[in-house]
Amino acid sequence: MMTLDISSPMTLPCGVRVKNRIAKAPMTEGLADPMNRATKRHVTLYRKWADGGAGILVTGNVQVDRRYLERPGNVVIDDNGGLDELRAFAAAGTTNNTLLFMQIGHAGRQTPRRVNPRPVAPSEISLALPDAAFGRPRALTAEEVEDVIRRFTHVATVAKKTGFSGVQVHGAHGYLISEFLSPLANQRTDKWGGSLENRARLLRETVRSIRAAVGPEYPISVKLNSSDFQKGGFSHEDCLQVVKWLEEDTVDLLEISGGNYENPAMMIGARGADEIRSTTVAREAYFMGYARSIRAATNIPLMVTGGFRTRATMDAALTEGDVDIIGIGRPLCVDTDAPQQLLSGKAEGAIAYEQQIKPSKGALGWFCLNLIRIADGLAPDREMTGDLAIAAYLANEEETAAALEGRRLE
Repeated sequence: MMTLDISSPMTLPCGVRVKNRIAKAPMTEGLADPMNRATKRHVTLYRKWADGGAGILVTGNVQVDRRYLERPGNVVIDDNGGLDELRAFAAAGTTNNTLLFMQIGHAGRQTPRRVNPRPVAPSEISLALPDAAFGRPRALTAEEVEDVIRRFTHVATVAKKTGFSGVQVHGAHGYLISEFLSPLANQRTDKWGGSLENRARLLRETVRSIRAAVGPEYPISVKLNSSDFQKGGFSHEDCLQVVKWLEEDTVDLLEISGGNYENPAMMIGARGADEIRSTTVAREAYFMGYARSIRAATNIPLMVTGGFRTRATMDAALTEGDVDIIGIGRPLCVDTDAPQQLLSGKAEGAIAYEQQIKPSKGALGWFCLNLIRIADGLAPDREMTGDLAIAAYLANEEETAAALEGRRLE
């Protein structure tokens, strides 16, 4: 068994070298301007993260269609210009020999009602969540599905043109591609629904189209659920077959996650993995049990995000061979240099701030607000309470949504 640790470099199948085994996991930023373009705040934030030592930075959701956003402050690439801003964003995120992957997504039926009260989805099936948050979707036409593929491909070509090191297709967490994969959300009877082969067609054709556009030497990553953790949904067995297909489609890096808005395992841990958690590594990193079986199904390099905090666990996971890249998310919303601290041996682990936030329901807002503070050139507020975080986060989202709506009315 080869001994690896987080400082070990690696080469992706496309030939691109990664300087170490730590990646900043994708996290929504909400920093776009009212035209959904990148801003100086992205530059400030990503330069801090690039200087922080990670080998790869994966951006938050960059959307392919402004009508269907994950939140009002998403960056969108369509006909809104913003190429110079994207170049500045890419230049900041690729300093210090860092790779910057643009995560590309479409929110589908998980578009907030405030953004669009009538989102789109594979089928006209609503989220099992309060109607106040998400409107009832309409089913995409076959022609619109083809247009989604074109939009993903366009954004990928812009990413390459403006200096991003690679792209990640978001096929997880209940967004549009994930919805197509799920038999609960996708009840179509055309070539985009029914069998797993048909439900995976949108993902596969998107990857193939991007590959044809960017060439063989440009990294393409996919974020995929190990499972939706919903009875009758996208199962782990489905996942194993899809990753075999993605290997045929020349994917360079696969990030393993799980869950969706209805069952947010990506935030609270993969409860469904309890029966296969047998090692210390699996207990700390809650998708590692699934990564083990995925590793047996594919040679695609695997990135696992979710729960990793100690260097000992990260190194052990790499040496065991079930993971190639360690994804770290929430700690970097506070300690942007956490990767360098781990690599240098100055810290034995990243701080698990989520265990300190009271009340815990304020965690999402707490991390988002500290990310925004860093983007504004401010120090993170480690003393912020969960209640304050909830109120301030909602106020920020309201302000961002109002600015977006004001722009639409001009």
